[in-house]
Amino acid sequence: AEKHAGVSCVTASMDDIQFEEAARVGQIITIKAKVNRAFKTSMEVGIKVTVQDVLTDVEKIVSVAYATYVAKPVGAGKIELEPVKLLSTEDHLEHTLATERRRIRLGYEQVFQNLMQESNKEGTFEEEDAVSTDLTHVQSIELVQPPHANHHGNTFGGQIMAWMETVASISASRLCRSYPILKSVNMFKFWGPSIVGDRLVFNAIVNNTFQNSVEVGVRVEAYNCEEWIKDQARHINSAFLIFNTVNDKGQLVTFPRIKP
Repeated sequence: AEKHAGVSCVTASMDDIQFEEAARVGQIITIKAKVNRAFKTSMEVGIKVTVQDVLTDVEKIVSVAYATYVAKPVGAGKIELEPVKLLSTEDHLEHTLATERRRIRLGYEQVFQNLMQESNKEGTFEEEDAVSTDLTHVQSIELVQPPHANHHGNTFGGQIMAWMETVASISASRLCRSYPILKSVNMFKFWGPSIVGDRLVFNAIVNNTFQNSVEVGVRVEAYNCEEWIKDQARHINSAFLIFNTVNDKGQLVTFPRIKP
C-alpha cells in the first residue's frame, strides 16, 4: 500500500476473511499482496496466504483477504491516489471486483445502522435449556508496547486481530467445552488508532449459534493514562468471529441454543 501511495498508509478495514486451511508449526507460509484498485483517497490491497508442507511439498491456500488502506498525509488534507496500472487479465478482474466489494461493504454499514435503529424493543425468548450469553462474556486488557506497533507508533492491525481471536476463542469455548476453530472474521473495522502506551480492553460475547457454528462479537476500546483515570474509552475496533469445533472423530459439534 505504501509503495503505491508513496507515503505512509493506515488500515481502514478488512473485508470478510475466510480460513480454508490451518497453518501449523514447521510449515512454510507465503504471503503475497498487491494493490487491486485505487479509489480517490483509499485503495484495496489483496492478500493471499498459502502454506507449504515441507514433507509432501503440497501447497494449499490458507486465506484470501482484502484490506482497505487510506494514505496518511504529512500535513493537513487528504492525498489523492494515482490509478493502478493493469497488466494482466487477473489484474483487470480484481480491479472490477474491488468496486463491487466496496459497494457491498458500504451497503453493510447502512443495513446495520437500520437494524440498530429498529432493535430498541426487547423481544421475548422462550426456549428451554438455552444457555445465557452472560456465561460467554470474556474481557481481557492488553498494554500496547513497542513490539506491538508499527513505525508510526500505531498498534498493528494484525496484533489487535490476534488479541481479538484469543478472547473470542475463550468466549466460544464456554459453549462447546472444546477448542474452537476460527473459520472467518467478518466486518473487521478500524474506527480509530491506538498507540504505544494505550491500554486496550477487549470484550467478547456470543451473539448467536447456528447448529454447527457460533458467532462471537468483539469490541475493542482504547485508553491512554488520562482516559483510563476518567473512564473515557475510545472505540477503535469491532469484529464478528465465526467458530466451529470437531469431536475426536472429526465430526462437527452441535452448539446449544443461547438466550440473549
